[in-house]
Amino acid sequence: MLSFRSFLMIGAVAAVSACQPVVPDSGSGVVDPGRGVGFDNPNTLAAREARDTQLAAAAVPAAPSVGTQSLPPASQAQPAVPATTAQGRATPRAVSNPASLDAELAQIAAENDAAAARGNSGQAVLNASPSNAAPVILNNPGISDENNFDAVSSRQSIESDAARLEANRQQYQVVQPTALPSRTGNAQPNVVQYALQTRHPKGTRVHRRFGVGSAAKFQRNCAEYSSADEAQIDFLARGGPERDRRGIDPDGDGYACGWDPAPFRRAAGN
Repeated sequence: MLSFRSFLMIGAVAAVSACQPVVPDSGSGVVDPGRGVGFDNPNTLAAREARDTQLAAAAVPAAPSVGTQSLPPASQAQPAVPATTAQGRATPRAVSNPASLDAELAQIAAENDAAAARGNSGQAVLNASPSNAAPVILNNPGISDENNFDAVSSRQSIESDAARLEANRQQYQVVQPTALPSRTGNAQPNVVQYALQTRHPKGTRVHRRFGVGSAAKFQRNCAEYSSADEAQIDFLARGGPERDRRGIDPDGDGYACGWDPAPFRRAAGN
């Protein structure tokens, strides 16, 4: 037995089915089936058939005729003289004689060149063309032709080269080496010579130091020098390495303020 809910569902489905539009059949009741939806109207179909019949019977109009006009003889054509602008350049003009095109073009080019030369301080115009040779520059000292075989061979020979080499050899002067001059006016110790005379590395005690030098004195006195080389020079000038009056060599290695002779020894190969 069906329930009340089932009756409601059946009624709803029937109502929805009644609202669906009817899809027309393009092949039912149409005079010309197969044309699709919209061509089932007899009035529209009759109008299309009448138009097709009219177009098929209409004749295609003939193409209009084109008139011909002969050109004047070459003898009657008068080339116009090109007008020049304020700058002296010729204005373009049309070719009036097709029979003598090359001659007229050459005449136009000559007239344009003449007008350009008048506007270029009288200098001749050099037209760009592959047939134009490169200009020859004569007596130009800024350009050497030593790499030009033809130019060199025209003025030099094997004999002249040999004579020139011999003349150069005659001008050679051999300078014999001499001893380096001694320095004058500089009596300070030479740290390079001192580094090469010593052999012990930095930090090796070689000299005795009496008394206990403070670290503050070492730092204060070493700060007065702009470099370790300057400190070593002053250390040697004050009686070092045996004496250390300023306390700048507290470990007794003979090197003041951390000076290291190793770079000088490596440079000399020792």
